[in-house]
Amino acid sequence: MSESTSALDGAQLHTELDTIFNEVIDQLSDLVAIPSVAWPSFDPANVRASADAVAGLARSLGLDVDILSAAQQDGTEGFPAVVASVPAPVGAQTVLLYAHHDVQPPGKPEAWDTEPFVATRVGDRLYGRGAADDKAGIMVHLTALRLLADRLGVGVTLFIEGEEEAGSPSFRNFLETYQDRLAADVIVVADSGNWAAGTPALTTSLRGMCAIEFEVSTLDHAVHSGMYGGVVPDAMLAMTQVLASVHDENGSVAVSGLKSQTVSEIDYEEPTIRADSGVLDSTSLIGSGSLASRLWTQPSITVIGLDIPDVDVSSNTLQSSLKAKLSIRLAPGDTPDNAVKAVEQHLRDNLPFGATLTIGDTEGGSPWQADLNDPVVQTARRALTEAWGQESVTMGIGGSIPFIADLLEVFPQASILVTGVEDPDARAHSANESLYLPDFKAAIVAEALLLQSLAAT
Repeated sequence: MSESTSALDGAQLHTELDTIFNEVIDQLSDLVAIPSVAWPSFDPANVRASADAVAGLARSLGLDVDILSAAQQDGTEGFPAVVASVPAPVGAQTVLLYAHHDVQPPGKPEAWDTEPFVATRVGDRLYGRGAADDKAGIMVHLTALRLLADRLGVGVTLFIEGEEEAGSPSFRNFLETYQDRLAADVIVVADSGNWAAGTPALTTSLRGMCAIEFEVSTLDHAVHSGMYGGVVPDAMLAMTQVLASVHDENGSVAVSGLKSQTVSEIDYEEPTIRADSGVLDSTSLIGSGSLASRLWTQPSITVIGLDIPDVDVSSNTLQSSLKAKLSIRLAPGDTPDNAVKAVEQHLRDNLPFGATLTIGDTEGGSPWQADLNDPVVQTARRALTEAWGQESVTMGIGGSIPFIADLLEVFPQASILVTGVEDPDARAHSANESLYLPDFKAAIVAEALLLQSLAAT
């Protein structure tokens, strides 16, 4: 690849993409076929095979490629990542293109309509684990570079992580270990989605997250519910009351001290939320404010774990202690440390019957808010609009990408763009994950347009 001033417009790029698109789908299908789950209970050789496959595709484009790893927090070696690069022409910017080649476990086979690790095309969708999240992101990067070929006028570093779905345990150490290799002026994170199929979006806010484990105790040992029920408070009674206190009567978070925002550029329609989430017709939605703000810029708290006897093995016993785990999503502007302190104080203030509270493990990742006045953000929006032929929007994500905060801390001067190929029906992490192919094509063209525009500046 070498610098050239011959730029193509969106229509020309779409035409060139059409000539190679079947080959691109074949390459994506080959990646989907590798069950690259980076969880301890799965074969790590598959993750290595996935890294090798991505490295091979990058080498075929003439990139300088390495497969690298770094130690996780516990000292064990992390899963392999692919780092490939094209040096920047003199005076040009360098762009870091991020995606990840590991995937979620497939889950129950009977929940799938197709084989999870066999890419299956049905109409305008390609089904398979990783087809959207995030092996499509890899192919967006590689195919955009292929389209530009000798027209590429920026430096590019491809960073394809191998353990994102496992929580990126070596990510921060990886950034610090290979900081010189990864340094860039612009970082494109292709691991998000679009507003709807056919409507492009740039993700400009992400909620942060933290998790808190805690234990509530009322007795020094379990006792017979018939002998002492009605006088002695059991741990379940105390636990249910303290858990109920974290929300108000309409389901909004009732923990003081958590940050919240209520403004959003666009909003969801309630039928869309109901259809996408599968909420029952008889179930009302919770919270207040616009639906988008409830999902993107307000905090939420979910009980994701509760250690109690299963119904099948339950006995007539007052439980002496119980453990629970809360998942807290944080609005942009908040921090995990602040949220942990606020929730812990709320639990202590609302613990009934003089019960004892013990705080266990905590974890967290920071929220993120893009600078909407950054010229790179405006350039990206124009590229999306041209590629789709549909005005792009900015949107938030209710979920978290905690490593964005690490990228900002290690590369504070870089502009960060969060893009992606998923749509509301992609079902990432679920059975029947799929990629909407028209949006996949548009995403490739949009990234090529973005790289050309950055070369021009």
